[in-house]
Amino acid sequence: MKQTPLDISVSFDPYAGEPNRDGEQFARVTPDGKVHFRVIAKEAREVVIDRFGTLFPLSPVGDGAWEGTFEMGSGFLYFFLKVDGADVLCPYWPIGFGCCRPMNFVDVPVKDMEGWDDLEGVRHGAVSRHYYPSSVTGKYEICLVYTPPAWDAAKQYPVLYLQHGYGENETGWIYQGHVGRIADRLIAEGRMKEMLIVMGNGMTQNAAGEADRSLFPTIVVSDLIPYIESRYNVFTDKWHRAMAGLSMGSYHTSVTTLTHPELFGYAGLFSGFMRSPWPSEEKEPHLALAEDPEAFQSAFRVFYRAMGTEDQFWDRFAGDDAWLAGKGLAMTRETFPGGHDWTVWRRCIRSFLPRLFRDDQ
Repeated sequence: MKQTPLDISVSFDPYAGEPNRDGEQFARVTPDGKVHFRVIAKEAREVVIDRFGTLFPLSPVGDGAWEGTFEMGSGFLYFFLKVDGADVLCPYWPIGFGCCRPMNFVDVPVKDMEGWDDLEGVRHGAVSRHYYPSSVTGKYEICLVYTPPAWDAAKQYPVLYLQHGYGENETGWIYQGHVGRIADRLIAEGRMKEMLIVMGNGMTQNAAGEADRSLFPTIVVSDLIPYIESRYNVFTDKWHRAMAGLSMGSYHTSVTTLTHPELFGYAGLFSGFMRSPWPSEEKEPHLALAEDPEAFQSAFRVFYRAMGTEDQFWDRFAGDDAWLAGKGLAMTRETFPGGHDWTVWRRCIRSFLPRLFRDDQ
């Protein structure tokens, strides 16, 4: 029997409740790709699975249990459990972090992505949590660091700084994106270079405790890079340093790499925004480099943009396309089936990682 991936939820093994205490409760993917839910809500009048406005009502089956089996699509699927209209986090279903809160989810296999992140058959790297002091926020920030399976402290490694999107945190790329397992398999297949992957928390607050996401690019340059380079044996030149991110993290990447081309030789924008994803009349100084094709060309060996074809922000992506037209900038542009979701972002990272730090560039 194939092992359930260990990083799909907060528990290492599926937990369906103690029969004599909790009753059996679960969210299971059926062999035909549907999802079967069972939850105990004894006093409830209505129990519904809410996929961002698409509702899947469960039915009472006796003894306070509610069940339903639904075709919900494939890939990584967040949802809200609503009991009598109130949001409820079910402790017996997989839990991740998104939409600025813990969220239940299911992960329905996608046929053409099978095997990308299997645990079996390859060696696996490690993920460490670090707390580093920030001169920008005046407090300690958090990052996760992936090291490859054959990690050797005496050997130097290149670094990818990889960012999540709005409402997520530094755990997203590991728990939802499976980047560690995707990288393990790509390394085993000889398709990507060994590297560190550093994931920070971009949902930053200023010293007064007020939300200010615009601080993160400064944190990367002033605090995160120096911290990683003080703790790990890594290369410190731009041709061994990359940054990428999804959604909000793509804009953080755009601002950071275009403002500091002396620090980064590679950039990846997934569900990606070169310009502000929200309408703004303010000038964006980081875009100046895009007006100089020669300087841009010498700054980046890879500048990668990608988007899901059903992404809710497609108009912004197309707007960046139009803005870039005729500028003569060397970029890689890809689209994938899907929306603004982890299924697309897994496709993005798997395409992006083999492009980094290659000897033939």
